[in-house]
Amino acid sequence: MAIDGFTIGEVLNRLKQEFEDISISKIRFLESEGLIYPDRTESGYRKFSDDDVDRLRFILTAQRDHYLPLKVIREQLERVDAGVIDAPVGNGAVHLPGMEVPAEPRPDHRGGDPAPPGDHQRLTEGNGTAALSFGELCEATGLEPAEVRALKEYGILSVGGEDAVFDADDLAAARAARDLLRLGLEPRHLRMYALFVAREVALFEQLVVPLLRQRNPETRKQATRLLETLASSTGRMKRALLGRELRSLVNGS
Repeated sequence: MAIDGFTIGEVLNRLKQEFEDISISKIRFLESEGLIYPDRTESGYRKFSDDDVDRLRFILTAQRDHYLPLKVIREQLERVDAGVIDAPVGNGAVHLPGMEVPAEPRPDHRGGDPAPPGDHQRLTEGNGTAALSFGELCEATGLEPAEVRALKEYGILSVGGEDAVFDADDLAAARAARDLLRLGLEPRHLRMYALFVAREVALFEQLVVPLLRQRNPETRKQATRLLETLASSTGRMKRALLGRELRSLVNGS
């Protein structure tokens, strides 16, 4: 009897626009990790149901938007499979069968109401939490192992061996690096960004260290606010200067 459902290629086409990192090899990897379990035809071909696609969409969203490692995602899915439907996962964009997922507002840089897209995030509060292995980082970004090693060598990613754990900032940097590499740059070209950041932090340090040395909670808050303002202002300046130079390049060609 024929099994109804989608082939792995059809699933890829359905999710490709939503998740640019998705690939057939990644779908197979998630299956090998026991996170999804599509049916098989008598000939051995995978067949995915609508629920399988929803489950896959949830996994990919949890990785991309919440930087969750596979271990945590697996635990959450096990809770769903066991009938625990109030598990607090996701951000409202994905609903697994039987699960209602609450929305999760993103605070703006002033700590007030949810910020509009593109608003400046609080750098000193980190970029979420994650604990990705070397292999999980490769899977989450689509980078080749050699590319990840090179990005570590040039200071874009945290140092450490292949047993190192990568955080959410590493994941964001790796995704940005991937986009640049796919546009034709090489890992060695990206080293200048690590150097720029180091020089910028050294400049900021001159202003905040006197405040931090006082070890007063209110003074530390003042130092944090100063760093946020510096990061936001220098970011706007760099954007303006880059825009000016790029317009000059286009108009002069």
